[in-house]
Amino acid sequence: MIIAKSILLFMLAGLCEIGGGYLVWQWWRNHEHWLLGLFGAGILFLYGIIPTYQPAHFGRVYAAYGGWFVVLSILWAWGIDRTSPDRYDVFGGLICLIGVGVIMYSPR
Repeated sequence: MIIAKSILLFMLAGLCEIGGGYLVWQWWRNHEHWLLGLFGAGILFLYGIIPTYQPAHFGRVYAAYGGWFVVLSILWAWGIDRTSPDRYDVFGGLICLIGVGVIMYSPR
């Protein structure tokens, strides 16, 4: 149950970081309404809070989060930007998730 909660927290943090960043991108780069940027900034703030609920220390959590960020970014590009991942994206994402498992969930 602890691992499932940890994975859920990583996924939620990733969605907040990527989603919030995407909204800020839309506001700043694509000249959307400033409220979209403000909403994105609020979501990015949540991204900073969510990882504090992980059971490990800051350095380990953020090192492992990097792997989740890669995978979630590939999925975001596929689902939102309609950019299909190629075999190297998939393979690289799997390598990242293996790294997450070693860093975050190996017995110590």
